[in-house]
Amino acid sequence: MKGVRQIAVDQLVNYLATDPIQKMPKIMSLAKKLDSKHQYEYYIDGIYNALMDENSNWHKFTENLFKEVNTKSIRKLAECFMVNSTLVGGPRRDKIKAKYNCNVPWALLIDPTSACNLSCTGCWAAEYGKKYNLSYDILDSVVKQGKKLGIFWYLFSGGEPLIRKDDIIKLCAKHQDCFFFAFTNGTLVDEKLCEDMRKVGNFVLAFSIEGDEEATDMRRGKGCYQKVISAMELMKKHHLLFGYSTCYHHYNTESVASDEFIDDMIARGCRFAWNFTYIPIGKDAKLDFIATPEQRAYMYKRIQEIRATKPIFALDFWNDGEAAHGCIAGGRSYLHINANGDVEPCAFIHYANVNIKNATLLEALQSPLFMEYKKHQPFSENMLRPCPLLDNPEILMEMVHNSNAYSTQLEGPETVDELCAKTIAAAEKWAPVADKLWEERQKELASRNPSP
Repeated sequence: MKGVRQIAVDQLVNYLATDPIQKMPKIMSLAKKLDSKHQYEYYIDGIYNALMDENSNWHKFTENLFKEVNTKSIRKLAECFMVNSTLVGGPRRDKIKAKYNCNVPWALLIDPTSACNLSCTGCWAAEYGKKYNLSYDILDSVVKQGKKLGIFWYLFSGGEPLIRKDDIIKLCAKHQDCFFFAFTNGTLVDEKLCEDMRKVGNFVLAFSIEGDEEATDMRRGKGCYQKVISAMELMKKHHLLFGYSTCYHHYNTESVASDEFIDDMIARGCRFAWNFTYIPIGKDAKLDFIATPEQRAYMYKRIQEIRATKPIFALDFWNDGEAAHGCIAGGRSYLHINANGDVEPCAFIHYANVNIKNATLLEALQSPLFMEYKKHQPFSENMLRPCPLLDNPEILMEMVHNSNAYSTQLEGPETVDELCAKTIAAAEKWAPVADKLWEERQKELASRNPSP
């Protein structure tokens, strides 16, 4: 028989899956009962206040979500995020961390294949080579191992992950207690995939787009923008959950941050936005694509404006260091497994000590490079300078040298010194701008919460 706690969890998921705003008082009551140690009380109250305000963008976001996305997908999201990843996975991860004195991530990013049907300007993935694939059995093993460690969230990149869409759907069907997510160029989305996604309910896509049609086709090739838009239309028709992912750089920052672009993405059905900044990785990296300090500062403030005014869940992989308390890589919140099986601390840090084909996930988390990450995190007292590559390259060089990690750049390996030479100037230029922003932010927070 189910225990009282599990019955309450089931009720909470059921409430969340259908018309949650009307049921909000009951949902909040259940959530607080489940949060017996009051760890999440601040967030529960904040969510309640935002959703009950009819003029709030989060109220509108929630109304649109439940009106336009199928119930199974919403139920699976609530079940896997709130229950499995948080209530079940959290204590499990904490136990492993304490026992082995290592990081244990909340999510894994995996490349099922290095192959891609596009060749985008400045993309490091192409330099991994197109011949590498992780078999279904290896992917399945990683998920099994991950669940034992308390990991229920799995993201796919590449290459183009949908080249392996049949295997991904197979994983989704087998591991219904997990949630799966893929960054995709959108060119391989079709009716069958949408139907399969609707059936499993626990698979979400983020479409890579660079802003308007001109900016997208400039990096990805002529016609790519229209293919992404067509894929979004197909997903919306099937009432599926999806969003977009964009890489802001010197030539498109203002475009991807514009009201016109964001409002258009929302109108097309996007529920979330992942914002990354360009990182010059690989022998053909374009240094002129690196965003200027002014552009990066603009994005920091702009993301906050978007969150406050628009019905979309927006993330900035770098500028959210403040919320994440620094870099989330190295197993702290996530790690990356490339298509050859090398276990890397980050999708942008192509160095490793172990390969998942001959080491367990737990062994990888205890490997020298990952332990160096744990030792050095956070990499700066300024959380707007979180990255060991783009913001603190001297630390990345130290960690890779100390751990004797090998380069995983399969087609064009480069030493860590060669890699960091590309970012030292950018880090030096960003530092004073970031320090000023951080000082202003601390003063703002202090004024909101004056000392007694």
